Parts: sequence; structure tokens; C-alpha cells
Amino acid sequence: MTQTVLLALDTSTEFCSVALLSVAGAAAGQTHAEPRLWVRHEQTGAVSSTRLLPAIRELFAEAGLTLADCDAIAFGSGPGSFTGLRTATGVAQGLAFGLNLPVVPVSTLLACAESARLRDPSATRVLAALDARMDEIYWADFAWDEAQGDWRTLQAASLDAPERLVLPEVPFTLAGNAAAAFGARLPAVAAARTVDGDALPHAVPLAHAALRALRAGRTVPADQAAPEYVRDKVAQTTAERMADKAEKVEKAEKAEKAEKAEKAEKAAHASHDAQPGEGGQ
Repeated sequence: MTQTVLLALDTSTEFCSVALLSVAGAAAGQTHAEPRLWVRHEQTGAVSSTRLLPAIRELFAEAGLTLADCDAIAFGSGPGSFTGLRTATGVAQGLAFGLNLPVVPVSTLLACAESARLRDPSATRVLAALDARMDEIYWADFAWDEAQGDWRTLQAASLDAPERLVLPEVPFTLAGNAAAAFGARLPAVAAARTVDGDALPHAVPLAHAALRALRAGRTVPADQAAPEYVRDKVAQTTAERMADKAEKVEKAEKAEKAEKAEKAEKAAHASHDAQPGEGGQ
């Protein structure tokens, strides 16, 4: 009997979340086979990078599997903590590259929607909204397509003030921590059929969503895996910040040289004008 093994990682929040999923018969199209799951979900704060690889090793040992048994590596691509997103992306790339495995990027907002549906199967229209700090939210709108057995994205991940979130015209579930962060400032709180503040980015719903993506061929090579920051202007890597700084320094130096050249030219004109003309006494 064939089996599909998938490793899912998420460090987009203050939690280090890892799930190892194994499902028998998936490659043969037995889409309703019940998967086995091994999970680590620990609150690590800003040091999730120190726990991620040990947690992965622990799960493989528990499952009696190795990385070579994996068919794909999935990771929470964002939005979320910029450092956390880079951590998960880098680890997913590194693990996948060595074995030439496909990578499955999964939106953390989609993971929220999947979490809401796993907790409540009637949650088929989900508005996922996460606190983005800086008085803003990350949000997206998803509808479960029963015929396809997958989510349709009606509104891609966006960054807005909480008051600007666009409400669905049908009953919906509000998933994520934005309700707790903004309360009445978020119109969706009052409008939602259900508010599920515990439907957050987690490796288990991420693994379920990633398995469907893997079956549908929605994967990328390891070197093309990338975080989905959404807040692009803030989300600069160290290299980008250094490049920006170097560009500013270069511009400042050019401006200084131009200013000195202009002063020198003015001084030369002034000196020339001050000299007596020919035939002067």
C-alpha cells in the first residue's frame, strides 16, 4: 500500500509548530483515508529557530520515519512574524533541497480557515483576520468548495486598518486573533455568525491544507520557496536594508561632491570678477 508523508512547519507566531502527516493510499487517490499525525506545538517566543530542528527530529523518531520517507515539505508562508517566516522558509528549503523534494507554501490565513473548519465542519465561509501590529490587520476571505474538496480564495491576503475589512454578504465565521486584538473596532466581530479566536496558524491545519495542495500539484522547487510578507515595505531582509543604506550613502556623497564643485565654481567666478581688467591703474 502506498503512503504519502508530509512535514509541515509554522513559526509565523510566537509558537513553534511542527506536524508530520502520514496517509495511506493517498497516491492512489484514496482521498478520504484518515491521516496519522505526530505534532509538536510549543510557545517559544522569538527563539522558535532553536526548537524547530529538534522538534522535527523528535517527530520522525516517534513516527519511525526518516526525512527520506517524506514526499514534500510544507511551511506557513505568511503573513506573520517576519523573522519567523524567514525561519520556516529557510528550514523548509534546506530540508527539501537535500532530497530534491517539492515545497508547499501555505498561507497562514488559509491555515486559520482550515483550523476553523476542522473545529466546526459548518464553517464553510471563513474570514481569517490576524493582528498585524501597527494598528492593522492581515485578512483574507475563503469559501469551502464541497465539489472540489478545497478552499477557494475570494479575497487574497491584504493589509488594512480593522475598520476597512470587507464583510461577506453571507453568514461567515471570523477566524484568527484580530477579534481579541481590536474588539468592536473590527466590524466583522458583530457581523460574524461565529467568532473562533482559537483558529490560528498551526502545523496541523497547515498539513491538511498542504496535503490537498500536494495532490493538486500546487508545489514549488525548494529554491523558489519564499515568505509572503504582505507588508512589503517593512519586511526587508538585512541585505536589503544594507543595500538601501549603501544607496543613501552614495547619494549623500554625490550630493556633497556636487555641492563642493558648485562652491568651487562660484569661488572661481568670484576670483575672476575681482581681478582688475586690462589697462587698469
